[in-house]
Amino acid sequence: MVEFNDALLKSGVLIEALTYIRRFHGATFVIKYGGNAISDSDEKDALVSFAKDVVTLSSVGIRVVVVHGGGPQIGEMLGRLGIASQFVGGLRVTDLATLEVARMVLLGKINPEIVGAINQLAPVAVGLSGGDAGLINVSAAGGDLGFVGQVESVDPQLLLKLLNEGLIPVVATVALDDSGQAYNINADTVAGAIAGALRAEKLIYLTNVEGIYSNYPDLSSLIRRTDSVELAKLLGSPSIADGMIPKLKSCLGALEVGVGSAHILDGRLEHSLLLEIFTDYGIGTMVVK
Repeated sequence: MVEFNDALLKSGVLIEALTYIRRFHGATFVIKYGGNAISDSDEKDALVSFAKDVVTLSSVGIRVVVVHGGGPQIGEMLGRLGIASQFVGGLRVTDLATLEVARMVLLGKINPEIVGAINQLAPVAVGLSGGDAGLINVSAAGGDLGFVGQVESVDPQLLLKLLNEGLIPVVATVALDDSGQAYNINADTVAGAIAGALRAEKLIYLTNVEGIYSNYPDLSSLIRRTDSVELAKLLGSPSIADGMIPKLKSCLGALEVGVGSAHILDGRLEHSLLLEIFTDYGIGTMVVK
């Protein structure tokens, strides 16, 4: 009887998911997989769970672009090398030494690990950087940030070609300016810019908190659904600080240019993507225009 009840429960979940599978078939999702989501959980298990979710989305006809960060991993490597980290407005100040470490971690470690985890399940992931085929053009963000880039433009043609072939681009957030100088770019910003350029249906951030809180750190103040007007008001509140600032700004920018909705989820939770997208309740914060 227990097994029969389990089967009934699973069938109910599938029926609930079918509505969303039909709705989003052929849609484009941009998923930012944050370094915090990786570092705050068992790294191997987290990658396997994430890869399963991404391959599932692709298998039901959703066009997926993954953008990844690596802030904690970069910070860890800098610490090993005796290089101090400094942040301004949630962005890491990046001198030449820090830039080289960021490139090494993002391009040499995290990107191939994500690509490998996906390809273990299905040979569909392709690793990229923002500098490939002119994908992202940047300029210096300015101030005292050093080699931190701000996105000037996104040329989505490479991504569209890969998506049309049924592949999953995995983008590391290093790009070049007009002179060929490399810059490290905040991954939240890149995800929002790519989502806007693709007019994605969804922009999804996987991080190490459940979502957006109206009165952080009061966990009971989690906001399940909000709009861009209310989100803009939150940006000036004490509840929003540090790494959440670029996320919210990117959400607002993406919604402004036509992205359907933005989501902030706890990427440490197993199968958080599937729970947010394919269930009526969802698990994080959803932001609409």
